[in-house]
Amino acid sequence: MNDVVIELDHVGIAFASQRSLGGGRYWALEDVSLQLRRGERLGVIGRNGAGKSTLLRVLAGILVPDRGTIRRGGVSCQLMSLALGFVPHLSGRDNAILSGLLLGLRRRDIVARLPAIHAFSELGDFFDKPIATYSAGMNLRLAFAVAIQVEPDVLLIDEVLSVGDAEFQEKSGAALRARMGEGHTVVLVSHDEKQIAERCDRVLWIEHGRSVLEGPRDEVFEAYHRDLHHPPEAA
Repeated sequence: MNDVVIELDHVGIAFASQRSLGGGRYWALEDVSLQLRRGERLGVIGRNGAGKSTLLRVLAGILVPDRGTIRRGGVSCQLMSLALGFVPHLSGRDNAILSGLLLGLRRRDIVARLPAIHAFSELGDFFDKPIATYSAGMNLRLAFAVAIQVEPDVLLIDEVLSVGDAEFQEKSGAALRARMGEGHTVVLVSHDEKQIAERCDRVLWIEHGRSVLEGPRDEVFEAYHRDLHHPPEAA
């Protein structure tokens, strides 16, 4: 258990249903259990709406479970997601500082890393302009540059590696491979199975907010593909 950095035990997250006037709720996550170990590379797969992005927000500490328990080993987490933006009226520079502070770094340490964040992001003068003026690709550049330089204990990546131009995709992919090679913990959500196959050694499959299977990459992929072609409803 010493190498377990985050553990989820039958975790559920409920949101208010927009379709219900009576205050009804729906379970974005219904029953997910997971042990995330130090230095591992975990891929998360599942159909649209399965709860993958919600799971990352639980791991990041953004959402608190409505049921079940989550135990943390005192690790810092950073979520990279196009759906989770920075503070729009602040500049890229200020958002980088804020991200570092939220991860528990001292301000002077973050400021010392700003030149490297600026250079990696390739944002030029936009680094000092409000995030509200950024495109999705520019947001990604900044988010990735901050994550790589600030170095959280656990990096959570939600469907962002295929966004942006080919040159930056290659650059960010190389930086991520280097991070993984150094033994950092990474959780990757992606519909691109090739990305997960190349970067992850263990996979969690969730469906309808529930854990279906967790284990070696090839074993989980085989079961997932079998279900895609022969779902239980068709049996």
